Amino acid sequence: MDLRAIGMGLAFALIWSSAFSSARIIVAAAPPLTALAIRFAISGAIGVLIARALGQNWQLNRAQWRSVIIFGICQNALYLGLNFVAMQWIEASLAAIIASSMPLIVAAANWAIFREKLPVMGVLGLMAGFGGVALIMAQRLTGGVDPLGVALCIVGAIALAVATLTVTGASSGKSSGASVLMIVGLQMLVGGAALVPFALALESWVVDWSWQLIVAFIYTCFAPGLLATWIWFLLVQRIGATRGATFHFLNPFFGVAIAAVILGERLGWADILGVTIIAAGILAVQLARAAR
Repeated sequence: MDLRAIGMGLAFALIWSSAFSSARIIVAAAPPLTALAIRFAISGAIGVLIARALGQNWQLNRAQWRSVIIFGICQNALYLGLNFVAMQWIEASLAAIIASSMPLIVAAANWAIFREKLPVMGVLGLMAGFGGVALIMAQRLTGGVDPLGVALCIVGAIALAVATLTVTGASSGKSSGASVLMIVGLQMLVGGAALVPFALALESWVVDWSWQLIVAFIYTCFAPGLLATWIWFLLVQRIGATRGATFHFLNPFFGVAIAAVILGERLGWADILGVTIIAAGILAVQLARAAR
């Protein structure tokens, strides 16, 4: 892994983790699904327009179109949609911790369902990682955290795992190198379109306007929305999905740290211990898979 790939991975993890805090600001002042659908429309349209200006097109093969649709629905509509709704009731740090279990879910699915061979270190990492999540959940639930919000985040993490299992298909093929930004824009438009019916049916347009909301929304559109996703696709192309996913071990650290700094969220001993265990488990799993 070269220095450029390391820089890309660190940038992705930092930007991706910051999305939980900016989302928390947004959902405190605006209807979550409506705000997210608008964000996807803006980010997706800008991504497609930039891609067209760079000479990219949407002439993808069938497998790539299928992956774009699945990725758009699973990551954008389900994962982000459920997290936006959940963060009306739970803290950004908790949402980030639950989402950080995604690499563990992917590894567990590959091992249990697809019969991928996983060294002993990887199996121990899986057990430790899920143990860390259980530790945090037990402490938070006894402390009065909203169980519905937790459940929505867990379902979202599973949806993100499904999206991650398809990302290689979305970024593979002869046209992927020239069309990566187009793919990013298209999958956002797919996610936004999937959210519109639910936003119209379940929400009303009531917004508590503030400069914090505007800054958070603009940041979410361009940083986690376009930039982080684009970096992720390029990173997967450069070093592969398995090695790229190694950087997810930083997400629990970055997620809780940013929430503490930006939102003033407090962390207990179980959170700190659990995050450390989760990160160690993720790193062990990814290193074990990369060494095969």
